[in-house]
Amino acid sequence: MEQYKKEFIQFMVDSKVLKFGEFTLKSGRKSPFFMNAGGYVTGTQLKKLGEYYAKAIHEKYGDDFDVLFGPAYKGIPLAVVTAMAYSELYGKEVRYCSDRKEAKDHGADKGNFLGAELQDGDRVIMIEDVTTSGKSMEETVPKVKGAADVTIVGLMVSLNRMEVGKGGVKCALDEVKELYGFETAAIVDMNEVVECLYNKEVNGEVIIDDTLKAAIDAYYEQYGAK
Repeated sequence: MEQYKKEFIQFMVDSKVLKFGEFTLKSGRKSPFFMNAGGYVTGTQLKKLGEYYAKAIHEKYGDDFDVLFGPAYKGIPLAVVTAMAYSELYGKEVRYCSDRKEAKDHGADKGNFLGAELQDGDRVIMIEDVTTSGKSMEETVPKVKGAADVTIVGLMVSLNRMEVGKGGVKCALDEVKELYGFETAAIVDMNEVVECLYNKEVNGEVIIDDTLKAAIDAYYEQYGAK
C-alpha cells in the first residue's frame, strides 16, 4: 500500500472523520463504521485533505484535465482545497467549479454554478467525499454535461465503502462507471482501511480489534459488493 494511503487512513481516524461503532445509514443499514467528511474543519485538516485528493487524482488520472467539479454542498470545499493542492504539488493550475442547489438570479455570478464557468472541450474530474448509492451523480452529471460540451474524465472519492449500490450486486462506484461511462476511484477502500488498522495501534489504541473485525466481516457478508 502506498505511504500516502496509510497516512490518509490515520488522518481520517485522527480527525474523527472515520468512526467505528454502530451507525444507522440513510439506507437504513446498520454499519460498524461511518465516514463524515464534514468533520474536516480546520485549516490544517483541509490543507492535508486537498493534498491527499491531489495525490490520488495524479496517480489515477494524471494531469490531463482542466476542472475539478465538487457537487454542492460537501464537494465545494473539496474542489477548492484540491485545486490549491494540485497547484502546489504539481505546478498545474486547474479550475474549480460547483453547482448551486438553488440558482442565483442576480449579480455578476448569477446562474447554477460557483467558481469557473464550464467551457466546451473542458476535461472534468468529479470529486466527492464518499459514494454509497450514486444518487448525487444522478443529479450532478446532467448539470455538468448540460452546461457545456465537456468530457468527464472520472470521479474521485475519499473512501470506497465497497458495499452494494442500488442494483444490489456491484458497489456504487462500479455502478456509476457502468451508468455514465467514466472511471471511478477512491483514495482508499475499506479493505485497505482494515489492512492498515487491524490489531495495530494508532496513538496507543487498537482501532480495529477482533470483535470489530468480526462485525465488519459480517456487514460485508450481508452488504458487500460481489
